[in-house]
Amino acid sequence: MARITYIDHEGVARVVDAKPGLSLMEAAVRNNVPGIEADCGGACACATCHVYVEPEWAERTGQASAMEASMLEFASAVAETSRLSCQIRVTDALDGLVVRTPEDQS
Repeated sequence: MARITYIDHEGVARVVDAKPGLSLMEAAVRNNVPGIEADCGGACACATCHVYVEPEWAERTGQASAMEASMLEFASAVAETSRLSCQIRVTDALDGLVVRTPEDQS
């Protein structure tokens, strides 16, 4: 298991134990983390699971694919560390990962 911390736009942190192989979006939804809407269910067909990866974790979570980057164009308040949580797979190497959710997922 990997411990993942999701911090909402108000600064409230929620720590979940995520099974390797799940996406960050799936782990959030299974643990009722607010701020992750996941309208498309993880198909990389919307941007409602947008998160900001803390900079020190960017290398371990990898680069956004072209498809993901295209979908991020529809997200609000995109930043350099923006990712779609449906596109980041949990691994043991992500134990301790911290991501932040934007104020709005529209």
